[in-house]
Amino acid sequence: MAIKTVGVCGAGLMGRGIAQVAAAAGYGVVLYDPFESALASALKIIEKNLAGGVERGKITPAAKDSALKRIAVTAKAEGAAGVDLIIEAVPEDMAIKMALFEKLDKLCAPEAILASNTTSQSITELSSATKRPDRVIGLHFFNPVHIMRLVEMVNGLETSPETFAVCEDFCKSLGKETVKIKESPGFVTSRIQAVIGNEAFNMLLEGVGTAEDIDKAVKIGLNHPMGPFEMIDLVGLDTRLRSLEYLHKMLGEKYRPCPLHVQYVKAGRLGRKVGKGVYEYDENGKKE
Repeated sequence: MAIKTVGVCGAGLMGRGIAQVAAAAGYGVVLYDPFESALASALKIIEKNLAGGVERGKITPAAKDSALKRIAVTAKAEGAAGVDLIIEAVPEDMAIKMALFEKLDKLCAPEAILASNTTSQSITELSSATKRPDRVIGLHFFNPVHIMRLVEMVNGLETSPETFAVCEDFCKSLGKETVKIKESPGFVTSRIQAVIGNEAFNMLLEGVGTAEDIDKAVKIGLNHPMGPFEMIDLVGLDTRLRSLEYLHKMLGEKYRPCPLHVQYVKAGRLGRKVGKGVYEYDENGKKE
């Protein structure tokens, strides 16, 4: 089976990024989100990202225009039903994901592959909402999708070798590197990032250092490209908290969310996407 058309469910940070790289690689893309405002915002941001690629000499103006033309948007799930591969990128809430997979299973052709961009949830459990568990897989992309090269590929209990092979070829066609990860809560990267970020919040709560100094220490001392708080703000404090809560439930006390992190989320400090997380950001997403 060859992938020719790709559906993406969710026009948020990850969904629009996946839609962008798939369209830039030559695939027809249908971006689905029930909120028209989210679709309009996604198209704007995708166009801005592609225009930035033109300015940096990464792509030609013609390639940018062609990629944009390959993206269709729809506020109805039925509009994304005719694709070969559909990738879910909705919030990290298993009930929401299960309901979506059940719906997609009924709408999509029997041979279509259903994938999840989940950072931590069980692919096997998601596949149980469908009648095609052999065609369900985890494809965990990283933010920003058009820059980050890795995709964690995660098989469920019944994911077929053919499904894995087709999706691996698809990811490589996007210019991505892949790793095959055994299904486990948080996979590899989310578990490690959760521990680092949670410990950073505990140190901030204890007054070990300021957020700026903790980030600086990790970047310069450990050679990380971003500090833990910069990363959390980029990912979203609410997204990271949901991941931590799931890992705490599945793997125990070392993943118990720091109370300060919980407090920030309750205060609406969700990161760059709202202009305020651990740090504050201007309208262009630059740290103030």
